[in-house]
Amino acid sequence: MSGASDQPQVGNGDHGVADSKGMVSSDTTMLASDAKHAADAEQQMSLWAAMKLYPKAIGWSVLLSSTLIMEGYDLALLGSLYASTPFNEKYGTYDAKSEKYALSAAWQSGLSNGARAGEIIGLILAGWTADRYGYKATTMLNLVLMILFIFVLFFAPNVQVLVVGEVLCGIPWGAFQSVTPAYASEVAPVVLRPYLTTFINMCWVIGQFFAAAVNKGSVGRTDEWAYRIPFGVQWVWPIPILAGLVFAPESPWWHVRHGNRDAARASLLRLTSPADEKFNVDETIAMIEHTNALEQDLRAGTTFRDCFKGVDLRRTEIVVCIWLVQTLSGQNLMGYFAYFLTQAGMDASNSFSLSMGQYALGMVGTAGSWFLMARVGRRRIHFGGVCAQFLLLVIVGSLAFSGTEASVWAIGALLIVFTFVYDFTVGPVTYSLISELSSTRLKAKTIVLARAGYNASNIFVNVMTNYQLSSTAWNWGAKAAYFWAGTCLISTIWVFFRLPEPKGRAYAELDLLFEHGVPARKFARTGIDPYADRLGNAKTSSTIEKSKE
Repeated sequence: MSGASDQPQVGNGDHGVADSKGMVSSDTTMLASDAKHAADAEQQMSLWAAMKLYPKAIGWSVLLSSTLIMEGYDLALLGSLYASTPFNEKYGTYDAKSEKYALSAAWQSGLSNGARAGEIIGLILAGWTADRYGYKATTMLNLVLMILFIFVLFFAPNVQVLVVGEVLCGIPWGAFQSVTPAYASEVAPVVLRPYLTTFINMCWVIGQFFAAAVNKGSVGRTDEWAYRIPFGVQWVWPIPILAGLVFAPESPWWHVRHGNRDAARASLLRLTSPADEKFNVDETIAMIEHTNALEQDLRAGTTFRDCFKGVDLRRTEIVVCIWLVQTLSGQNLMGYFAYFLTQAGMDASNSFSLSMGQYALGMVGTAGSWFLMARVGRRRIHFGGVCAQFLLLVIVGSLAFSGTEASVWAIGALLIVFTFVYDFTVGPVTYSLISELSSTRLKAKTIVLARAGYNASNIFVNVMTNYQLSSTAWNWGAKAAYFWAGTCLISTIWVFFRLPEPKGRAYAELDLLFEHGVPARKFARTGIDPYADRLGNAKTSSTIEKSKE
């Protein structure tokens, strides 16, 4: 397309809102005008200007997101502990075939899935508490629970109690999963939104790196502290995070949804350090109020049932499937990296060393994704990532037939590359997409449903992976990569046809794009002006011209 005139347009140029008598409300006209000024200012804001204006929002979002370090730590920890001899001697049984102690595939699945089951419970509870009491209170409550539940893991006398501990710890982890992306996407302007939401993936990778480092440090121990130290390290995070969150402001969007404009204004002032005279706090609040009113007018409710009604059904499907793509594109093999390599014949110490390299490269990849997202759309990054993952999985599966020591190291190297690709593309961009593509009124509940679907799919994924890799079950080894290449291919097809592009869009723009059923592949080139539309009759008064093929 050669110019703006070729773009399909949404909006008809009407101004103001018609009241019950068909007259235009001057108050609402002023609200729309202020909202448009704020939206234009946000979309024209440079990254440096946003960082100067919102340094406090960045700090609070980073602090809240760091709660997910604990989840990344524990999930990677379990996969690594399966390769620990003292852990297997304590919680496993003797396997005559391999002549060593091992935790059966069934108990491995029970431990991994226990955490996932707890996370689903935590997600559902957080979906209600976050809407009712706010993101801050929900996070603080679950940090207290986290501190208490770690005791169960630390003192677990047998594998049954260990499973209970994983279920209990999963409850606060589930709450953190839903609260962090919602908070990060609401306290920052458009230009900062992808950085703060994708930092969540960085926290997850940091947790994985610490898990590999702690296991590397304790791999030489032959006593119970070989696994108790790794469990006890989880107390390092919740206490300082809890102390900091006492002073954190609530999201101004949450206050607006509860009809408290003064609290929203006070919260926004606490999130910013206005050094730019062009910044107008009241216009920004007007933009939030306008978007909230627009979604109310487009019948966006605030219950779980509303996520499956009308246009929000499509948004729910997209957000849920984005997270399903994470689990079905082979990322589970990263969490089992050390175990995967030891089953392939590598020394446990070397496998933990490679795990640390794997996750360090993952952090580099996540940081690299920030530069990529500033230049390339989210959809293109995500699609390119799943395509690359598919090719890597096919190569890993093919190398499994060699059976040589060189092939084991080659598989390890390719899985490290896989981690880099995942954390450069699919991993971080997922958090940006799910927070942008759900409506603001249903954001918390849509994320809850999506992450619950993610955790439910992980139950299937963990069972399959444990049976595929366990020497006491199917013992596929690296050939398991072929299975995940198949599910990755299905995910790639879905991404191509169903994933829209939200880059640079205000929430009000995305609302109308979905309302008018714009196809996913045309989101990026469809022009829209939600502030020129009649808010009171958004659906019927707006028009769309079909884009030129």
